[in-house]
Order: sequence, then structure tokens, then C-alpha cells
Amino acid sequence: MLARSSNTSEPWRVGVLFSRTGFMAVIEETQLRGTLTAIEEINAGGGINGRPLEPVVYDPGSEASAFGRYAKKLMVEDGVSTIFGCYTSSSRKAVLPVVERLNGLLWYPTLYEGFEFSPNVIYTGATPNQNSVELCRILMERYGTRFYFIGADYIYPRESNRIMRELIRNSGGTVVGESYVRMGASREEFLPVMRDVKRAQPDVIFSTVVGDGTVYLYQAYADLGLDPKVMPIASLTTTEAEIRAMGFDVGEGHITAAPYFQGVGNERNSSFVRDYKKRYGDDEPTNMCLEASYFQVNAFAKTLEQTNSMDTEILRASVMGSEFEAPQGDVAINPIWGHADLWTRIGRANRQGQFDLVYESPSCVLSDPYLLGYGRSLGQKNLELA
Repeated sequence: MLARSSNTSEPWRVGVLFSRTGFMAVIEETQLRGTLTAIEEINAGGGINGRPLEPVVYDPGSEASAFGRYAKKLMVEDGVSTIFGCYTSSSRKAVLPVVERLNGLLWYPTLYEGFEFSPNVIYTGATPNQNSVELCRILMERYGTRFYFIGADYIYPRESNRIMRELIRNSGGTVVGESYVRMGASREEFLPVMRDVKRAQPDVIFSTVVGDGTVYLYQAYADLGLDPKVMPIASLTTTEAEIRAMGFDVGEGHITAAPYFQGVGNERNSSFVRDYKKRYGDDEPTNMCLEASYFQVNAFAKTLEQTNSMDTEILRASVMGSEFEAPQGDVAINPIWGHADLWTRIGRANRQGQFDLVYESPSCVLSDPYLLGYGRSLGQKNLELA
């Protein structure tokens, strides 16, 4: 698309695609809030080069194909070239051919399975080298080597489990069971899975369940009287939002790997959390997906201010290699991959619905979506749980 004239007060229009309804709303609603919070703050500060950001928002209703339809509508009918959106890899895969064919730019704020590159996507969620590797190491050292996988039945869980399985097996561990539930599964559908877990007696449950299913999984775990001190659920996807929905007592003791938790101790995050709670309520927690949605809009705005152009080629070239102060700490858009260099943190949920940090990287970790810089096992590095 052609760059707009700089001699105008016309708003900069951007697309926003997150589900406010359906089984993914529990987390995508927070991503929408993060996106709109950043836009509102930018506009309150005078916009970008004197022009406000105008979000064009659609609710795909947790249906992957709807993401693709709305992405096309945004680009063809609404004249939008930049889109913030998508949680699941299925929804991203639905939008990908649209932005590639029409030369748009998708900003994707969700952790994912890696092994993808597109010149039309900026990936600001974690890749496996920024979460799975350290999580696997700590779980094997602290809890044991027998894992049971439970996932939603789509791209991300199966691919993430493939990576985790290789790390486990090549480091002397075993996968003693593996079960998948359909997207949008009911609470009752998790009970036979948890009974199989109880029979298999793993040391750790590795969950790649998402959305409402996360809530039901942990509740089914609690229903069977299992003990997270002995056999925790470990996840890359369970945030403060899901812990709140399931109940703080249900989530207590379970493990999550993420670049960001609400309790991260720095001045930027303190300001971010304070402003977010002022806007949405003291009982509304922040989370990693919300934080990525928030900082990627600010990264976009900083780039747009420099380029004064919505042209995809110009924006992408300018944002590559850029550094930003995010609530999680200093981050950057890696110029090789177009993925964000993010922090690695591992937390244990407490009775207040927050996470106590048990591991934190000393600085942001370079993105490596193809795991080119890693061996096929965890090696001898020793990390102690706090």
C-alpha cells in the first residue's frame, strides 16, 4: 500500500482481531484490552505525528476461519494494512495467507510453537527457546523425568509437544502418556483424561490446553485430589487470567513459563500494572499475552513516528533491530527472524492468583524460532528452584 501524505490529520487506521466471545475469550479479551489501552494512551499523548490511531475492531468469536475472513475485510474493505491480533496458531495460520497475498503486516502477540517465518508477521510472543527449554530443565531437576502431555487438538499443542518430547527423551526422560481434547471441550471431557493421568503416575503434567479448557483441566485435577507439590501441571499458556477463572486455590502450586508475570519487579511494570488496574479494576490482573499486546502497539507507534508511513515494507524494515522498554524489561525485534527477543521466566502460582518467580534470565533471550542454537538435549546446566 502507498504511504499516506504527511500533510493530513487523518487517523492512522489499524485492524484489531481478538475474540470477545467463545472459548478463547478468557485470554483474548485481555489481549484486546492491552491493545486498546496502548492505543488510548498514545492518542491521549497527541497521537503519532499529530494523528490519532483509529482501531477497526472485529470479534472472530474464537473461530479460526473467521480470523481469515475478517483479515481480508480489514485489508480490502476497511483499507487497513497493519493488524494486531490472533491467539491460537490456527487463527494465525488463517490470517497468514491474507497478509502475505495483500502485503499487510500482522503483529502477533502470543507464544507459539516456532518453526515459522513470514516477512508479513512480527512475532512478539515467546518461541520454544524462550520458554520450553528452561521449563523442561527445571521440571526434570526438581520433580522428575516422567511426563504426561495434555493438549488441545490443534497445531500449537502437537508441535510444542513434539519439541518437549525430544528434549525429554534426549535428556534421559520419558513421556508416559499423551492425550488431546477438542477445542472448546467441556469440563466433563477432562475427567477421563485426568483418571488416565492418575493411573500413569507421571512426575509432571505438561499442558498445552488453551482457553476455557485450561480452567476445566485444572479443576478436574483438583477434583481428583492430586497434589501439585508432588505432580504439578506445568504450562506455557496458563496465565493470571486463567488462574483467576479457575480459582486461586485450584491454580496454587502449578508452574508456568512466560516472559512476563504481573509481579515482575521494575518501575516500568509497576506503572503499567497501576494504570491497567485504574482502567479496568483492582481485581483485574495483567498477564504475558496482554503485556505483549500492549508493548507491540508501542513498538509499532515508535516505528510509525520515525517512518510516518503505513507502507508495510517501510515499517518492517524500520522495526527490525529496534529496542523497546516493555513492562517485562528491555526487549528487541530480532533483525534475523522478525521475532522478539524476550525474557525467560518461570513462576509458581500462589494463593493470591499471582506467580512467585522461581527462575529469571539475566537479560532478554535472543529469539531462535528454529532452535538452531540448541543441541537436542538439555546438557549439564544446573538450575535450582527458588
